[in-house]
Amino acid sequence: MEVYLVQHAEAMSKEENPDRPITEAGRHATADVAVMAAKLGLDVQQIRHSGKTRAEQTAQILAEALSPAGGIVAVDGLGPLDAVEPVAAELAEHTRPVMLVSHLPFMERLASLLLAGDAERSVVRFTNAGIVCLSRAEGWQVPWIITPEIAAI
Repeated sequence: MEVYLVQHAEAMSKEENPDRPITEAGRHATADVAVMAAKLGLDVQQIRHSGKTRAEQTAQILAEALSPAGGIVAVDGLGPLDAVEPVAAELAEHTRPVMLVSHLPFMERLASLLLAGDAERSVVRFTNAGIVCLSRAEGWQVPWIITPEIAAI
C-alpha cells in the first residue's frame, strides 16, 4: 500500500492575503509535479487535505491530473500542528493508495513517525508541492520523491 505525502504549494504570506492562497509559481510547480505523477501512472484512490486554502488548491491541481476515484476530501487532523499519531494509526488500516496534502511541521512529523517510529526524528525533507511516496510492506519505506525541480526537467 502506498501513501503519497504532499506539502502544499508555495503560498502567499498572511500580509499579502490572510487566506494564504497558493502563488502563481506554486500553481506552476504543482502542475509540473502532477503531470509527472500522471505520466508515471500514479494511482490514487483519494486526495485528502487539511481544509486550508493552500492545501485545498494544491489538492485540486493534483486531482486534475490524477483523477482519484474517491475525489478530494477535506479532513480534520491534517493541520500544521495536529498530532500525527491518529493519522499514522489510520494509515495502518488502509489498503488503497491515498494522498495527503498538508503542511509543515505535520508532514515531516508524520513521515518520521512512519519511517523511524519517532515523530521528532527528522528523516525526510519536504519541498512545497513535492510528493513523497511511502510504501508499506513489512514496514514503511520511501521508494521515490518527486520535487518541482525534478518535474520541471
